[in-house]
Amino acid sequence: MNAHASTARAEQAKPIHIGEHLRDWRQRRHLSQLALANEADVSARHVSFLETGRAQPSREMLLRLSERLEIPLRERNGLLIAAGFAPVYAERPLDDPALASAREAVQQVLTGHEPYPALAVDRHWNLVAFNQAIPPLLTTVDPEQLKPPVNVLRLSLHPQGLAPRIANLAEWRGHLLDRLRRQIEVSGDPVLAELMREVSGYPVLDGGRAEPVSGDVVAVPLRLRQGDRTLDLISTTTVFGTPVDITLSELAIESFFPANPGTAEALRKL
Repeated sequence: MNAHASTARAEQAKPIHIGEHLRDWRQRRHLSQLALANEADVSARHVSFLETGRAQPSREMLLRLSERLEIPLRERNGLLIAAGFAPVYAERPLDDPALASAREAVQQVLTGHEPYPALAVDRHWNLVAFNQAIPPLLTTVDPEQLKPPVNVLRLSLHPQGLAPRIANLAEWRGHLLDRLRRQIEVSGDPVLAELMREVSGYPVLDGGRAEPVSGDVVAVPLRLRQGDRTLDLISTTTVFGTPVDITLSELAIESFFPANPGTAEALRKL
């Protein structure tokens, strides 16, 4: 066996030290050791020792640094395990009885938003729940795109999804890809990175020309052709404020609002 190849494989198989994880997250957040130390109320020397392995973080210190670095709960558990501690944050399926109140809250938000569209997605943009204003907007979508699990990004940008009906496809596509790119930077999630590679490769129909946005628009709109008119929608994202469960921390509600009175009236009729 080639000695160099054997050494390379051994290096790849070697577990990553907790300090390397911390340094990776610090650099991902574009913070110096001094900046992180000030945020966490410790010395820069201590941060340096933790990253180089000269010191081992306590459970409390690891949680404090994770909070200052805004590390997602799922990855915080991974850091704790890498440091030899038990994970802190539970991950329950959304249908778990313990999350009944959270499910009810989500459904109340979705239903209360009618007659305007709203939906809930998980960390990978898979559809979790939706209100009754969503189905009328999907009547022209290829049934293959609606087979579970439905991925909202694929549904929006795929040529057999909503893409042919989005009047400002290039603009809306850029908005969604920017959001996905920021999400990847924050989470480091390889599944999202693969999703980015997939959806960014979809063709932009009609040459990708975005129609001009009115000067009084304050957010990137979704301009969706519906029958003989175009619905102008703006979206907001709602997340749980202080979740201690991984599933809840990764849940997001997308609510769409009419950008003009004509769209509001059309949605009420739908």
